[in-house]
Amino acid sequence: MRPLDFFRNHPVFRYEEFADRHRAAGRSHRTTWSLLFKHVSAGNLINVRRGVYAVVPPGSKPDAVAIDPYLLCSRLVEDAVVAYHAALRFHGRAHSASRRYTYLTSHRLNPFDFKGDEFVPVLVPAPLRKLPDLGDGINTERRQGLDLRVTSLERTLVDVMAAPQHGGGWEEIWRSLESVEYFDLEAVVACAEKLGSAIAAARVGYYLEQHREALMVEEEHLAPLEKLRPRQERYFDRGMTTGGTLVHRWNLIVPEQIASRLWEEVA
Repeated sequence: MRPLDFFRNHPVFRYEEFADRHRAAGRSHRTTWSLLFKHVSAGNLINVRRGVYAVVPPGSKPDAVAIDPYLLCSRLVEDAVVAYHAALRFHGRAHSASRRYTYLTSHRLNPFDFKGDEFVPVLVPAPLRKLPDLGDGINTERRQGLDLRVTSLERTLVDVMAAPQHGGGWEEIWRSLESVEYFDLEAVVACAEKLGSAIAAARVGYYLEQHREALMVEEEHLAPLEKLRPRQERYFDRGMTTGGTLVHRWNLIVPEQIASRLWEEVA
């Protein structure tokens, strides 16, 4: 294997990806590290962080290279899955732009910044860690000739309802999801059931009921979510302490901002 051929086809890669190919040709671990260090020193590679590299195209300077943030996000750890608001942006459904890239992983890692972008790991929820493919709802997509994993729109809907802090806040979540014309509603319900979060299931149910006509939601989609709802009344948003409207079916006290979509009045 010629290293430059590998670099040409892998604009962002993990050390393990290169090492597997390099050592298959009989190279030692030390030789592999030495070769990568040589290319970093020569300006052919950028060592983004330990074990993660980006290729500098011929004729370019390392400081001027624009690295695809989704590819980088997907290579920060071996099980990385682009998720939450970053997934909405990847699918072209986010209402607002952001330089914050969230990804799911089973490893406890720290966020880090690179060229103005923030990469934020989110630990896979405990009920999903031991399930095949982290609970399903994960697609493999091609980008610049490489595979990356990203949550489906159905999984993303459930994820941002469970952890709105990673979805950009309620207005951003609502406006982003409303740009999606179609959801596989059975897949949405399946994702919510696997997650097993009462508050997330109720929020998903409330959202689907609010968009019943547009998304062709039937009672058969809402009933399983209703079974998962909280047993007692809960605030829709954990930051709430007063106010709101109680929606009995979901045992949710919904803030006026969401119930009446107050952002539309400002627009």
